[in-house]
Amino acid sequence: MSPILTAFATSPDRGQGLARDMRVRWALEELGVPCQVQLLTFAEMKQPAHLARTPFGQIPTWQEGEQVLFESGAIVLHLAEQHAGLLPDDPPARMRAIMWMFAALNTVEPPIVERSMAWVLEREQPWYAQRLPMLDERVRTRLTQLSAGLGDATWLDGAFSAGDLMMVSVLLRLKSSGIVDDYPALAAYVARATQRPAYQRAFAAQLAVFQNT
Repeated sequence: MSPILTAFATSPDRGQGLARDMRVRWALEELGVPCQVQLLTFAEMKQPAHLARTPFGQIPTWQEGEQVLFESGAIVLHLAEQHAGLLPDDPPARMRAIMWMFAALNTVEPPIVERSMAWVLEREQPWYAQRLPMLDERVRTRLTQLSAGLGDATWLDGAFSAGDLMMVSVLLRLKSSGIVDDYPALAAYVARATQRPAYQRAFAAQLAVFQNT
C-alpha cells in the first residue's frame, strides 16, 4: 500500500502553495517518491480518525505502514533520511543541512507567521497600524541575517538540500508582502528554488486541489 499524505480539501491560501503539505509534496517530487493524497475538510480534521494521527488536528500527516508522522519538518526529514537526494552523504554536511531545516522552522518562520496572523486576525483593530512596524522589523532582522548567511552562494550550504527546501517554503509566506524583494540575494534564492521542476510539479498538484473545489 502506498504511503498516505493528508492535505487540505479546501486550502486556506487559495492555491498559492503556502499550505504546509506543499513542503512535503515538494520533497516527494524531489525524491521521486509516490504517495496517495487524502484530502480532508476542516471538519474531518477534527474527527477521531484524524486526531488519531495528530492530536492537534492539523495537516499534513504521513502514514507509511504502521508509522504515522505529523509536522511538516519531521515528515520532510524522515523522507530525506530514507531516500537519497535531499541530504548530503558527508556526515558534517548532512548535519548542516538539518541545521538549516531547524533554522527555517525555529528562527526564521516564527516572526513571519506572527506577522501574517496579525494581518488575518487583527487588521481591523485600531492597534494594528501601530503594531505592524514592529512586526515588520522583526521579520527584516531575520532576513538581513539570513541574507548575510547566504551571501552570494547559490544554496545555503553546497548543493540544494532539505534545508533550502524548508527555508524557501518559509520565505514564500512573505510573497504577498513584497518584503523579500528588498533583499536581492534572497529574492534570487527563492526564484532559483521555485524554478526547480520538482517545485513546479508540487505547486501544480496543490493548485489543482483549489481549482477543483
